[in-house]
Amino acid sequence: MEVIGILLSLFLLMFFAYRGFSVILFAPVFALLAASMSGLSLMPAYTELFMAKAVTYVKSFFPVFMLGAVFGKVMEDTGLAKGIAHSIIKGLGKERAILAVVLSASVLTYGGVSLFVVVFAVYPFAAALFREADIPKRLLPGTIALGAFTATMDSFPGTPQIQNLIPTNFFGTNGYAAPICGLLGGIAIYFIGMWYMEKQRKAAAAAGEGYGAHTLNEPEVKTNEGTLPSWQVAMLPLLTVLVVNFIMTRFSWDPTILQPFLAMKLPLTAAAVKNVVSIWALIIALVCGILLAIALGFSRLPQGGLAKSLNAGAIGSLLAIMNTASEVGYGNVIASLSGFKAISGALLGIKVGGSPLVSEAVSVTTLAGITGSASGGMSIALDLMAKDWLAWANQIGMSPEILHRVASMASGGMDTLPHNGAVITLLAVCGLTHRDSYRDIFAITCIKTAMVFAVIIFHSITGIL
Repeated sequence: MEVIGILLSLFLLMFFAYRGFSVILFAPVFALLAASMSGLSLMPAYTELFMAKAVTYVKSFFPVFMLGAVFGKVMEDTGLAKGIAHSIIKGLGKERAILAVVLSASVLTYGGVSLFVVVFAVYPFAAALFREADIPKRLLPGTIALGAFTATMDSFPGTPQIQNLIPTNFFGTNGYAAPICGLLGGIAIYFIGMWYMEKQRKAAAAAGEGYGAHTLNEPEVKTNEGTLPSWQVAMLPLLTVLVVNFIMTRFSWDPTILQPFLAMKLPLTAAAVKNVVSIWALIIALVCGILLAIALGFSRLPQGGLAKSLNAGAIGSLLAIMNTASEVGYGNVIASLSGFKAISGALLGIKVGGSPLVSEAVSVTTLAGITGSASGGMSIALDLMAKDWLAWANQIGMSPEILHRVASMASGGMDTLPHNGAVITLLAVCGLTHRDSYRDIFAITCIKTAMVFAVIIFHSITGIL
C-alpha cells in the first residue's frame, strides 16, 4: 500500500499539472495523500517534512531565480534581447531560417536570459521569417525549443541557467564541470536536432505545405528597426554575465569565510564554501549584467520606467521559485516514507558498467518528466540520492564533475513532456496547440535525452571530462 500510495500521488501530480493546476497548491495535497497511506500524521508531514525542505530550497536558490528573472525582464523591456534576435535572424536570412532561430535563442539563453523571456523575444521575428520563407509555422515551436531548451540550458559549461547551478550545491563542483562532455553532448544535440528540423521542412515543402493561414497571435509584418539597439551594444550585458561569472568562479574565495557565521550558530545550508561559490559568482555576474543593461537601454524602457521592469521581474520570479520549491517539498515527504526505500533501491540498483551515471540519469530524467520541471525533478532526485551517488563515485575514483554534468543534462531530458510549463507557454505564444506542434518538441526531447546516455558512454570509454 505504501508503494501504491507513492505511485498514485506521482500520477495525480503529473495529471493535475498537465491539466493546468498549480503545483504550488497540489504538490502538498498529493504528498500528504502518500503520507496518509503510509500511516503518517498529516500536519507534521506538512509542516516538518514538506515545508522544511521547500523553505531550504528557497533559501538556497531564490537570489538566482530573482536576479535571473530581473535580468531577463530588463533585457526584454529595453529591447536588447529583441535587438540580438532580430540581428541574427535578419543576418542569416530566410535561406537559413531554422538555423537563424536556433542560434538567436541559444545566444540569449547562454547569456543568462530566462527561457520564457527568450520565447517572447524571438517569436515575433522568427514567425515573420518563417512566413517569408514559407516554412510551416507548426515547425516553429520545435525550432525555438531546440535553441532555448537544450544545450545552452544544461549542457554547455558555464551556462548561467539554474539547471547548471543546482548540482553545484550537492557535488561541490562549479558551472564549468566536465566541459568537454558538455560541449560534445550539446553540439551533438544541435547537429541531430538541426538534421531533424530540416528534414521536416523539406518533407513539408515536398508536400506543398507552406506557412499556413494563421490568425492567432500573429506578429506585425513590419518591424521598426530604428527602435532596436544594435546587436553589438545588446550583446554587452550577456558577455558581462558570462565573463564575470567565469572570473568569480575562478576567484580564490577564503575557505574560512563561513566561520564567523558558524560561530553565531546560524542555520547554514552550505557545508563548505565550495558548495556555494558558483551561486555567489552568478549572483555577482547577474547584478553586473542588470546594471549594464539598465545603463544601455534606460531610454527605451516602456511607460512605467525602471521601477515597472524591476518589479515585474522580481514578482515573476516568485512563481518560478515557489513551483520548484513545492516540488522539492513533495520529494522530501516521499523520501521519508518507508515505501520509497524499495523505489530508491531499484534506482540505485541500476549498475550498468559499475558506474552511478546511468542510475543518476534515469532517476533525474524520470522525475523531471513526472514533475514537468527540469529544476524541480533534478532537485528532488539529488536531494534524495546525491549522497549515495557521490559515495559510489568516490569508491570507484570517479570525479564528481561528471555526476554534475550528467545530472544537469538529464534534467533537460524528459522534462519537456506535454505538461511542462515552458512547453505550454511556448505553444501559447506561437498561437499553436499540442496537436499542431508537440510532435517536433517531443522529437527534440528524445534527442536530448539520448545524448545524456551518449555522454555517459563517451566518458566510460575515454575517461575524459
